[in-house]
Amino acid sequence: MGAVTLKVASLDRMIAYYRDGVGLELLSQDGDIARLGRSGRPALLLEQSRDLKHAPESQAGLYHTAFLFPEQSDLAASVYSTARAFPTSFTGSSDHLVSKALYFDDPEGNGVELYWDRPRDEWNWAGGRIVMGTEWLDPNRFLQDNLTEQGASAGVTGDASIGHVHLKVGDIATAQRFYVDTVGFEVTTTFGDSALFVSAGGYHHHLGMNTWHSAGAGTRTPALGLGEVSITVPDSEALGALRERLASRGVATRDSGAELSFDDPWANIIRVTTA
Repeated sequence: MGAVTLKVASLDRMIAYYRDGVGLELLSQDGDIARLGRSGRPALLLEQSRDLKHAPESQAGLYHTAFLFPEQSDLAASVYSTARAFPTSFTGSSDHLVSKALYFDDPEGNGVELYWDRPRDEWNWAGGRIVMGTEWLDPNRFLQDNLTEQGASAGVTGDASIGHVHLKVGDIATAQRFYVDTVGFEVTTTFGDSALFVSAGGYHHHLGMNTWHSAGAGTRTPALGLGEVSITVPDSEALGALRERLASRGVATRDSGAELSFDDPWANIIRVTTA
């Protein structure tokens, strides 16, 4: 997964949240666009859009952006700094069996997941599906066990990247036809007919899609929130195969040769580039 783009009303306020709270570094700022990430790699692009308004919760779009930390100590540092700087933004925490996740809402209501993956050899698969759950994770105990003195004082010192993106969609059958049959992801698990999780390369999920607030949603109208999701494929051959699948199914693309951009059935913008 590449960087996620958010359209925001207040660039300064959102930079402060993701820099001073989550622990991303401000890599560059050019007018109304800011790029944030870790280790010189962008994970989040913020674009100030003064003319846009917030969409209703029932509209398709972003459910949350999930930032992955390789060490529990860095996850704890991010959670601690976010909770201290923005104490009302915490919304919950869960042990998902494959990962530990703590959830927040940014100042403009975009969902944020901060998480750490258990080693892959500790994941369980059954019938070709990843075993995930939602078990109680005590956030205070997590911090007691994992927050170091350096993390409490200096914040995140290691890497952070986009681990997955969770979207709000109108229905799961359409989402599966598009993201699995056309784009080429593999199903890793489903939650009834209300949520679908897909990935490449045996990951637990790179994209999640649900209808928990957006069942029956149609095409998005321009609004604050999700701008686009970026995905990286290994090489030009993989990009070419995607190009052919999209064309064969009549999906309109914006094609520069080096990258493809297209809309999903709800006008969520997906951009695909090579590594």
